[in-house]
Amino acid sequence: MRKVPEITVYFWIVKLLTTAMGEATSDYLVHRFDPVIAVGFAGIVLAAALVLQFRARRYVPWIYWLAVVMVAVFGTMAADVLHIKFGVPYAVSTALFAVVLTVVFVAWHASEKTLSIHSIDTPRREAFYWATVMATFALGTAAGDLTATTLGLGYLTSGVLFAVLIAVPAVGYRWLGFNEIFAFWFAYIVTRPLGASFADWMGKSHRVGGLALGDGLVSAVLAVLIVGFVVYLSVSHKDAERDRGSLQTS
Repeated sequence: MRKVPEITVYFWIVKLLTTAMGEATSDYLVHRFDPVIAVGFAGIVLAAALVLQFRARRYVPWIYWLAVVMVAVFGTMAADVLHIKFGVPYAVSTALFAVVLTVVFVAWHASEKTLSIHSIDTPRREAFYWATVMATFALGTAAGDLTATTLGLGYLTSGVLFAVLIAVPAVGYRWLGFNEIFAFWFAYIVTRPLGASFADWMGKSHRVGGLALGDGLVSAVLAVLIVGFVVYLSVSHKDAERDRGSLQTS
């Protein structure tokens, strides 16, 4: 039985919410607590969430999205640690995570002959899937910080840039003949800097071009929204049914 949800509008909504929440939550934790403790705690919760996900026999909304949220938090911390603690430029970390993601994709395809999200029905494929998810979050985080800070676009402009960019796979898939799996992973990667840029814009201070709502408040509001959607999906099973208009297995 498949361990991931159907690709419906609900999937993309919750995915965007988790990317934004991951950014705000990570920033809140590392600035309120010792970064080493914050990263260690996030790593432990992530490991526990993944254990639950791997032990589940089928897709369970709250387990799956808990794992995604923790990947978002920990992936953000991993990307930030390279820059803040080790001084790695965002351009370098973006390229590094892009290489890591490429390696995971190549290994996954060589082993399973497909990169389709609809094929996640064995432990090995699920392991490749979560390795890919982790790499996309780290890559998206670094790319978002690259455009916002290194290139000086700011958080809002970066968010608008990625909002435009995410339309590329949608247009390409519907009208330009993009491969559906390529289109899916393209969009999946871009959701990370898209959500994170708007989360930073809402949470950060006026000094850096934000709305100064605070990372804690932004994180809490996003958490409530995510819980609401996950409860709805758990009751309605909307993302457990085949959506004929969604991306299909190639």
